[in-house]
Amino acid sequence: YTVTVCENTTGTKFAQVLSQSFTVKLTDEFAPFLRPNQYVDYSVAVNTVAKAEELAGGETDPLKLVEKIYDYVVNNFTYDKQLAATVQSGYLPVLDNVLAAKKGICFDYAAVMTGMLRSQGVPCKLVTGYVPVSSGKTAYHAWISVWSEETGWVEGAIYFDGSAWQRMDPTFASSG
Repeated sequence: YTVTVCENTTGTKFAQVLSQSFTVKLTDEFAPFLRPNQYVDYSVAVNTVAKAEELAGGETDPLKLVEKIYDYVVNNFTYDKQLAATVQSGYLPVLDNVLAAKKGICFDYAAVMTGMLRSQGVPCKLVTGYVPVSSGKTAYHAWISVWSEETGWVEGAIYFDGSAWQRMDPTFASSG
């Protein structure tokens, strides 16, 4: 990693004050995918964690947990078209607010699912990027990837039908 500290000189101009490079070795390779962070801060989302515990109901199989949480989000959340039209750069989901409203944009769906799964010990990535939508056009989108000992990382697919992973997206599935 390289960390650079800059100082604001005027307006939107910055000058580099210092820069330091270093190497990081994790003692737990899954730590970044189990812990809260600024995008998925479930450490303060007591209602979201409680709902995940309720949905889990003692289940420990990661694939079944993904299915339970996915089904809950798909069947209970609606897409917030107003937020989608007005969202500003820098927006971060507040998990308990999204859960209470039961609506949001793709980032909200993915963040709630990631927080719920991580709180239940399932390594989960919140992924953002561009996806194809039609005739060469792309749209900014968020989704999740999960890990289980049985399957390893399952990238871009978050639903297990009992025999195979299916490409399903909670945002699209819940909004019809």
